[in-house]
Amino acid sequence: MKVHMLTARARLTVLFTVLFAIGGSIVIVATYLLVAQNLSLGSIRTPATDPTFIEDCARMNPSTAETDPTLKAKCASTLANGVSAAARVQRQGILDNLLLTSTLVLLAVTIVITFLGWYLAGRILQPIHQMTEAARASSAGNLRVRLGMTGPQDELRELADTFDALLDRLEAAFARQQQFIANASHELRTPLTVMRTTLDVVLAKKAPTTDELAAMGNEVRVAVEQADSLIETLLALARNESGTLVREPLDLSGIADKVISTASWGNLRPTRSLQPAPAAGDPVLIERLVANLIDNAIRYNKPDGTVQITTLSQDRMAVLHVTNTGPLIGSDQLDDLFNPFTRIHQRVGSGGHGLGLTLVKSIATTHGGNVTAVACPDGGMAISVELPARQPAIDGSR
Repeated sequence: MKVHMLTARARLTVLFTVLFAIGGSIVIVATYLLVAQNLSLGSIRTPATDPTFIEDCARMNPSTAETDPTLKAKCASTLANGVSAAARVQRQGILDNLLLTSTLVLLAVTIVITFLGWYLAGRILQPIHQMTEAARASSAGNLRVRLGMTGPQDELRELADTFDALLDRLEAAFARQQQFIANASHELRTPLTVMRTTLDVVLAKKAPTTDELAAMGNEVRVAVEQADSLIETLLALARNESGTLVREPLDLSGIADKVISTASWGNLRPTRSLQPAPAAGDPVLIERLVANLIDNAIRYNKPDGTVQITTLSQDRMAVLHVTNTGPLIGSDQLDDLFNPFTRIHQRVGSGGHGLGLTLVKSIATTHGGNVTAVACPDGGMAISVELPARQPAIDGSR
């Protein structure tokens, strides 16, 4: 047999009814016991023996009145027993009436409380029903439904406000995701369009020369490398957003020195001040973070510009500063730098998809750190990354 679960409203109604019935029963029992105690037989006094009644009782059998001296005592006892029996009957009648009346009143009021509880449960659960309807009406394409509950600032109001805040965050996240997908599609379409155009131009010729074929191959290779770089960056973002990290001891100074040694500086002048900056995290992602910062400093620079790289430990944080010369940047543009596919100025180098600083911020946030950017008065900017410093291990042998 299929068992149907009661709704929350029905369960609340049953709870209200049961609690009231239990409370009413306790009141009835307490009242019954109190009245029974006050109506105890010990508290009912037998009236004094009526001499007239005893004389009448003796005259009922005059032949034995003189020979049976206990007749008067028997008459007195009979009177006392009659009074006690009447008191017991009266007492039991009062208690029975009290119990019957109280029970009937309790049943009647319980029925009223059941309907009242059903109504109150519906009023209490109304915000829950509103949230349910809002959740049903919400979808990836429609997250604009809000409860906007008014009234006292109680637990249900707090729950409704939390639900509205959740929908706000979801709507913003879906909007960012849709924008990210659109930008990623556009960026991937660019190298594909270049490859298609190059192939169409060369293949349209009846007899393309070897040089034309070689040039076509070079252009297609460059476009493939751009697409591969973009896909690799997108995969790194996806891996980082998943929260799966390998935490190992590392030093930002050593990673920065390695990246500086392998970077293509061209006519730029790099300077370094690398002090120990121990931290803990995924070495691959942290190296990618440092490489992206230095690559960004190279690309957003001016001919014969400079790049300053500094690492240090400060306030229990491992800090990396990268400062570069370059065009002037407005303070209102700094926050946009960390959005996906954002390009503010042309770069010295070629390539790039506007995902470098986005990945930097994502990696730092995942490691419990933060990233800040400051525009330099003469052009360029200074970007600082702070990661939680690795605490030195305690060696008991020392």
